[in-house]
Amino acid sequence: MKRASQLTFNPSAPVLVTELPGPKAQAWVARDRQRLSPSYTRDYPLVAASGSGCTIEDVDGNRFLDFTAGIAVTSTGHCHPEVVGAIAQQAERLIHMSGTDFYYAPEIELAERLAGLAPAGCEWRVFFTNSGAETNEAALKLARWHTGRQRIIAFNGAFHGRTCGALSISGSKAVHSRGFGPLLAGVHRLPFDCTRAELNQLLATSAPAEEVAAIFVEPMQGEGGYRPASPEFLPMLREVCDQHGIMLVVDEVQSGMGRTGRWFAFQHWNIVPDMISSAKGIASGLPLGALIAKAEIMDWPPGAHASTFGGNPVSCAASLKTIELIEHEFLTAAAVRGAQLRAALEGLAAEFSCIVRPRGLGLMQAVDVVGPQGDDRVRRDAIIQATFRRGLLMLGCGSVGLRFCPALCVTAEQINTAMQILREAIREVL
Repeated sequence: MKRASQLTFNPSAPVLVTELPGPKAQAWVARDRQRLSPSYTRDYPLVAASGSGCTIEDVDGNRFLDFTAGIAVTSTGHCHPEVVGAIAQQAERLIHMSGTDFYYAPEIELAERLAGLAPAGCEWRVFFTNSGAETNEAALKLARWHTGRQRIIAFNGAFHGRTCGALSISGSKAVHSRGFGPLLAGVHRLPFDCTRAELNQLLATSAPAEEVAAIFVEPMQGEGGYRPASPEFLPMLREVCDQHGIMLVVDEVQSGMGRTGRWFAFQHWNIVPDMISSAKGIASGLPLGALIAKAEIMDWPPGAHASTFGGNPVSCAASLKTIELIEHEFLTAAAVRGAQLRAALEGLAAEFSCIVRPRGLGLMQAVDVVGPQGDDRVRRDAIIQATFRRGLLMLGCGSVGLRFCPALCVTAEQINTAMQILREAIREVL
């Protein structure tokens, strides 16, 4: 193969200069296997060295088109120069002082900005965390504190995190909870997109409404398969919560911050939740989460909950710049590029009988892979491996889903390139 320096780099196309994995990547993977936790999931041997926009370069100089965005995290793309600049400027001034015990401007400014993104007509307050799981833990505690109730309703297929409380309300994969019980008591599950009759039956039998603190729901399930709620589901949940004084908590960890073409996915359903869980794309690569709750609900006293690193000034600076970029450059683009991606996936579904159920919102799209006997995980995984060998980074979701969550800066040309690579991979697997 040619050396990278001998090739004209097209940021819309991969450039592979070694067999995959290359020799340096193989060495790093071997070292990783000696020292890192075996609980980590690695679909293929990518050893990232640098990134720019929607591209990743590995340690051997191979350049990949990235349609994972670090699991929907690098919302403005890898190493956006303005985000990098905001990080560097803040790091030179103040790296840490713990917003739990002290005050500093970036944390206050970001809380004001996030409150302004939440639905109008309400006052909102913000609690900062380091991750989506921590945000959902905070939401669990706040719901119980504010209501004085203990029970929680969640949904099959949900993923809210791997810490014990968040894990207790998750239900996407058995491996997440196997061997870790007993988990949080008082959690009740229903099918995602359940009917009002099913929810009322639960409230009338095993989960008395007056004891339910909150309903946790992803407007669009992430790890559960990129499944958007039906048009009537979220409005129904809002009505039932209002009827019984139950908190409605929407988990926007993967679907928020412009990914679906709106700031939050729940806005597609025209509802107002009581709490919003946010993380992942909020700081375009730095660890940060935020629980955004109605002010009258966030009424716990000093010391009731805290986080040493949540709201770190460097992460807050990155988030402020990320929000600015999304607002001015990427929010509308996410809807436009998402429509292009959806049309391309529908075309693939028409072309290949193994590709079914195209779905999603904005730049949060998926298809399922089937075989002669129905859903086919082996074939799905083989397609992911085949795209990797061609220089396209992808991940699965649900049992047989292929997910597409590129950075919001993805171009039309990059989407076209990714679809052509995917087409070649499907033909190989078939």
